[in-house]
Amino acid sequence: MSGADLSRCSLNTATVKRASLAEAVDAAASAGLGAVGLWRHQVQEHGAEKAARIVSDAGLRVSSLCRGGFLTAADDVGIAAALDDNKRAISETAGVGTRELVFVVGGLPALSEPGQGPRADAGPGDRDLVAARARVADRIAELAPFAAAHDVRIVLEALHPMFAADRAVISTLGQALDLAAPFDAATVGVVVDTYHVWWDPDLRASIARAGAEGRIASYQVCDWSLPLAADPLNSRGHVGDGYIDFPTVSRWVAETGYAGDVETEIFNEDVWAADPRVTARTVGERYARHVLPHL
Repeated sequence: MSGADLSRCSLNTATVKRASLAEAVDAAASAGLGAVGLWRHQVQEHGAEKAARIVSDAGLRVSSLCRGGFLTAADDVGIAAALDDNKRAISETAGVGTRELVFVVGGLPALSEPGQGPRADAGPGDRDLVAARARVADRIAELAPFAAAHDVRIVLEALHPMFAADRAVISTLGQALDLAAPFDAATVGVVVDTYHVWWDPDLRASIARAGAEGRIASYQVCDWSLPLAADPLNSRGHVGDGYIDFPTVSRWVAETGYAGDVETEIFNEDVWAADPRVTARTVGERYARHVLPHL
């Protein structure tokens, strides 16, 4: 929509997965968007300082960094590796000039690889969902002081229940808020990602709670598209192409007083195959049509 205020509209670079960082930033800037959400591999490719400069030179902000997390390991080696990697992620977040580090907390230790069956040697303990969630809480407690010292917020992302086995053992915004509750809201927050939480019958109350606690660190949008792709992870669609009621969810988020960026994050083979500039324009147009009027 011509003339719409796109200053809060952010292009998560996963939406243009096959573009370089420079190409993704150029696409967002050319579409008149205000920010980009980055992924760690791009930051590591350039170094945090150069990555931040690529974004700022285009007149954009970094809305968030993806991703930290994967905190469910039960063995000492896995725990140490997770802590070390997340401390690097926290440092990278500070380095690119954002406070918001999105955490995907990880699936069950029985996992062989995402989207595949369990390891042949996985035992009952590797399938213990309650214990895995408890370990997530323990790891957050260990990382929170380091994040606070770097002025970075750990942003917990609940994923749709179909990803509980392999990607995230927290499935609702309420669960994410319960994990965040022991910590200062400036140190541990949550993201409202429409793809993952639109189905939740407690969503309105959870969004209101998140707002009252000052924990909404990001609002991410994309649509629930059917049929699901062979890899359900890649079934996200452009806003307005699927089943999610964006006016209602956006209004609930706005009612909390959230005034931050709205990231469009899409995993979809057809979207990835499109011209990044066309994709960025579509992101802006769909935001202006389906989200902005309700913020």
